[in-house]
Amino acid sequence: MTTPILSLTDARLTLGHNAGRTEILKGITLDVSAGETLGLTGPSGSGKSSLLMLMGGLEQATGGSVSALGRDLGVMGEDDLARFRRDHMGVVFQSFHLIPTMTALENVATPLELAGARDAFDRAAEELEAVGLSHRLDHYPSQMSGGEQQRVALARAAAPRPEILLADEPTGNLDGATGATIMDLLFGLRDRHGATLILVTHAPELAERCDRIVHIQDGVLA
Repeated sequence: MTTPILSLTDARLTLGHNAGRTEILKGITLDVSAGETLGLTGPSGSGKSSLLMLMGGLEQATGGSVSALGRDLGVMGEDDLARFRRDHMGVVFQSFHLIPTMTALENVATPLELAGARDAFDRAAEELEAVGLSHRLDHYPSQMSGGEQQRVALARAAAPRPEILLADEPTGNLDGATGATIMDLLFGLRDRHGATLILVTHAPELAERCDRIVHIQDGVLA
C-alpha cells in the first residue's frame, strides 16, 4: 500500500487558555495520496483554513498527529518546519503576502535564493512567464492589480517545484472572471509540476474540479 503524502490521525487544535479555550478541530483523521487534488469545503468558521494550516505545519496540532512526506510535523521545531516548507511545500493565501519593496521577479526568486538555487532568477522568470506575467518582472506589488499579485503569489509557490501545494481561498479577494483565470493557472501549475494540491474553497464549481471533496462542519469531517 502506498504511503500517503499527508496523513492526519485524530488531529486536534485548541486555541486559548483555561476558560477561554476554543476547540477548532475535534479529531480529524484523513489521508491524502500523492498527486491527488483535495477540495476542503464547509461554512465559515468550520475549521477549513485551520486544517490547511495543520497540514502545512503553520499551526501545531494540540492533539493527535500530522505527518507530511513521512515526517512527523509535531516533533519539528519552528526552524525545521520552515526549512521543510521551503523545500517541499508551496502555500497560496487569499491575501497575496507579497513583499512590497520587491519586484515580482524578486518576490518569486526569494524562496529559491533561500534554498541556495544558483539559477533563482532564471527559474523565477520562467514561472512568471508561465502565469502570463513576463511583462511585469520589474513591477512592484503596488503597481499590479489584485489578479496580477495573485499570479505572482502562484509563481512564488510553484517555483521551488514543491511536492505539496496548499491553497487557502486563493480567489477570495478577486472578481469572478479573474478568480476563474487564477484557478486555471493553479490547476495548470499542479499538472506541470505533478504536485499534490489541497484547496480550501467556498465555491462549489472549484471544489468539483478536485479529485475528492472533504466537507468540514464544526471542526469535524461531515
